[in-house]
Order: sequence, then C-alpha cells, then structure tokens
Amino acid sequence: MTDSSATVRPDRRAELAAGLAQVRARIADACAVAGRDRAGITMIAVTKTYPASDVLALAGLGVTDVGENRDQEAAGKAAEVAAAGVSPRWHFIGQLQRNKARSVVRYADVVHSVDSVRLARALATAAAGRERPLAALVQVSIDGDPARGGALPGSADPVVGLEPVAEAIADSPTMRLAGLMAVAPLGWAPERAFARLAEVAEAFRSVHPGAVALSAGMSGDLEIAIQYGATHVRVGSALLGMRPTLR
Repeated sequence: MTDSSATVRPDRRAELAAGLAQVRARIADACAVAGRDRAGITMIAVTKTYPASDVLALAGLGVTDVGENRDQEAAGKAAEVAAAGVSPRWHFIGQLQRNKARSVVRYADVVHSVDSVRLARALATAAAGRERPLAALVQVSIDGDPARGGALPGSADPVVGLEPVAEAIADSPTMRLAGLMAVAPLGWAPERAFARLAEVAEAFRSVHPGAVALSAGMSGDLEIAIQYGATHVRVGSALLGMRPTLR
C-alpha cells in the first residue's frame, strides 16, 4: 500500500492530527457522559471542498470513514484516493438526484440521504453490479420541510413516507437498510431535534430491528447527538478547519 501521508505537507498533517485528537476526545467525553460505549460511535470525516491529500493524511492517522456530499467532487476524489492505494469507507451524505445514482454507487459504501421511493429504486437499479449490497439510510425530515429533504415519519405517502421509503430499500436485493439519518432543522435547538429523532428511531427499530444506524450530529452538536443515540457523527470543520468558500 502507498504511504498515505507521502503527498501531505508536514504542517497540514500536524493540523489534521491535532483536530482529530480533539474530536476523538470530545466523542469519548460525550460517551462517558451518556454512559455509552465509545466503540459504538463511528466518526465520519466530512472532506467536502478539501483535497484528496487530506483524505490520505487522515487515513494515515487511522480514520476509516470519509463523507462527501457532492458527486461531482466526490467521484474524482475517491478515484484519486484509490489510485494511492488507500480504501476508506465512503459515505455519501448530501442530497442526491436520481441521475447521479449510477455514479455514486461506484465509490460509495453507504448512502445516508435516501428520502424517496424513486431515489431508492434508482439506487437499487444502479447497485445491481456491486459485489455486495449498498448500505442505505433513510433521511428523516424532522420538521416536515420538503426543501431540506427527508422522508416523512408517520406518513403513508407512497413516494416520501418514511415507511414506504424504508420498505423500498429493504425489499431490494441490491441494498441493505442500515438505519436513519437527519440534520437538525434551522431554528431548532439540537436537543429538540435529536430528541424527536430518537423517538422516530425507536419506533422505526420496532419495525426494522436490524436497522440500528443513526447518523446525526456535526461539529457543533455531536455531543448532543450522542446523548440522544447517534451511532454516526459527521465531522467537518472541527476536524479539517474552516472550509474554503465554494465557487
């Protein structure tokens, strides 16, 4: 395997190592407060807008899970990382259009943002050539705002109802229903958002007991997400620094 730190400036690697140490300490402290096992939390390094060299450096520091939210950036970055001999677990966490499904399934191991039956079916079709099923999480709308994406809990809507979306994933031989994902709505306190998500997750697991993943929490609110049961936290700025401005 290629040395994953070979193309990274020493000062940048030191910055990433310091950020990683701080984030890992925060997660450990949050688990201690919540009475949870640290091994039950997966930290996803969200590397959108950052170069493949940062992914390689993080891999060299022991990071195994990397998240991206735009296919046009992620596809090339994943290919560059693979060419360097490094194979992190790639998580696609952004809103996804159906016409990008075929591209995403080529590199993503997990898709967190499945929020409609149509998208689930597009991913299922695109994943037909994979060696193993594509893990998928249903994105939940906590506040019911369709503009932010997310399936609707308690709704029987055949397109965007939470249960119809979950069933579309679970019924596909090319996909695996892994759990739920949510983003705290704008204007909501994290405690309120993640308490609501915990209620949805409890009901969801009673129907889908194997779908235990709960993707919630980011740099600013990961402790609260862990308190309310998150198994995956998506960390960007606290790990990699403030993002460059998107053009």
